[in-house]
Amino acid sequence: MPPRQIRIGSRSSPLALWQANWVKARLDARYSDIKISLTLIKTLGDKILDAPLAKVGGKGLFVKEIEEALTRGDIDIAVHSMKDVPTELPEGLGILCVTEREDPRDALISRGRDLSELPPNARVGAGALRRQAQLLRLRPDLRVIPIRGNVETRIRKLEDNNLDAIILAAAGLKRLGLEGIVTEYLDAERSLPAVGQGALGIEGRLDNKETGEAVKFLNHTETSQAVSAERAFMRQCQGGCQTPIAAHGTITNNELLLRGFIASTDGQNFVRGEVSGPPEQSESLGISLAERLLSQGGKSILEEIR
Repeated sequence: MPPRQIRIGSRSSPLALWQANWVKARLDARYSDIKISLTLIKTLGDKILDAPLAKVGGKGLFVKEIEEALTRGDIDIAVHSMKDVPTELPEGLGILCVTEREDPRDALISRGRDLSELPPNARVGAGALRRQAQLLRLRPDLRVIPIRGNVETRIRKLEDNNLDAIILAAAGLKRLGLEGIVTEYLDAERSLPAVGQGALGIEGRLDNKETGEAVKFLNHTETSQAVSAERAFMRQCQGGCQTPIAAHGTITNNELLLRGFIASTDGQNFVRGEVSGPPEQSESLGISLAERLLSQGGKSILEEIR
């Protein structure tokens, strides 16, 4: 029996609202007899904007209050950017489905210059150590400036902070209709995406079977398998926002290719590799690649950072 209502929990930023409303519209279109509503929740990550995530607790800051609302039963599902979701979830909660991935690449926004054309010692705004490490690996001369806030806030910082460029996720820009301001998309060879970047996850209580059944049509199998491999890689590395770790999976002709990256914060000491195999073995592929890169120097890199 389908539920009588589904209450969706979301952060209140424009991008989070776009994502939650996209899910709501899909549910409304499928179920005329289920009341679908939104509940906006302010997270600690939305309140602390004057410090890098690596210094204030990492990506869990964007989901903790929402997960508490799920556990209390105040909401029935939560819509997250999968790159914001820690690899370990609270007891009783789980990712019910993962939607089809939007463009996973990083995007550079500047005053018309590509990354290679930025002047020496250019000031580039980036919010993640992963981006910082990969930028500095390509251009050690760059001055990476930590920036926080929602998409619009970070775009304004290009002018307000007198930056030469900023790096944001292409997926968020495209969802907000802002792809027209992108100067250059960075391919995975130059900037490997964050774990889960571009995919949305719907989290819920595992004992709420009716709601879980109602939303499972939103699951995109290939994206779910790729993100599963990426998250297994991250979990095995014991990584998060405090570490420059990246992983990205793609599926072609029923074969999953997973690429991984572990680096020092200045990008000069790094290990990178890939593994491939059946998508159904996504978890083991992620663990295998993590163990290989850790043994090839990744472990000592991470120990030095920590």
